[in-house]
Amino acid sequence: MNASDRIDEMIAGLTDWRGATFARIRQCVLAADQDIVEEWKWMGSPVWSRDGMIAVANAHKGKVKLTFAHGAGLADPAGLFNAGLDGNARRAIDFFEGDRIDERALKALVRAAIDYNRSHLKKNARPAQPKAGSKKNAGGADGDA
Repeated sequence: MNASDRIDEMIAGLTDWRGATFARIRQCVLAADQDIVEEWKWMGSPVWSRDGMIAVANAHKGKVKLTFAHGAGLADPAGLFNAGLDGNARRAIDFFEGDRIDERALKALVRAAIDYNRSHLKKNARPAQPKAGSKKNAGGADGDA
């Protein structure tokens, strides 16, 4: 099963508000850039990448958490980050039941993360490219990338 299918399956298994919230977050992330790659890592975490990791999402008992790998290096003019604010690298957004998702601001934050990744590519590293014939996904098994 590929990463996108695993994410679909995970969302379908979240039968409360978290499933709808997770699906909306995913839709916003993917809408921010057509070349974002979905991955499945760390034994069950959806990850989105473009020229490096953008963010990882997890559904917890009372929230859906979206953690940006380099969030501390991103401008957040809309003030979306509300968790992990003391970390040296990561920043997160915790979504709780009834929270409204600011889609425009979330897409802008994802684009800022992509810009951050591009500006910090190693000198001779090539940007990640979606696999030929894949539909925006990579990493069919845990740990594959």
